[in-house]
Amino acid sequence: MNITKLQKIIVDALEDIKGRDIEVINTSKLTPLFERIIIACGDSNRQVRSLAGHVQDKVREAGGQVLSTEGEESGEWVLVDLGDIVVHVMQPAIRSYYNLEELWGGKGPARVRKVAAASA
Repeated sequence: MNITKLQKIIVDALEDIKGRDIEVINTSKLTPLFERIIIACGDSNRQVRSLAGHVQDKVREAGGQVLSTEGEESGEWVLVDLGDIVVHVMQPAIRSYYNLEELWGGKGPARVRKVAAASA
């Protein structure tokens, strides 16, 4: 599947059920393992799991393949590996703590940047 189409399917799926602070980071020049990271927040364990599940459902409906998922048990941080795109759905405190945007060159939502700066 085309990377642009897959990215749109994922972002639309996250927006469908109120995923917040969605950020797409192009990693194609940083690693050969995947081309994009998409990070989003959910407000509770239940919402994080629902967001990740909805992404998986929509990708499969479009003919894509879900390679693996991790973290569905706790629901604090669920990773969905789609091959060319890796999706991280996290609760805000977990997202702020791990600050993946800084690791991968993204900007991150302003609220997350402020929380990270205050805790540093």
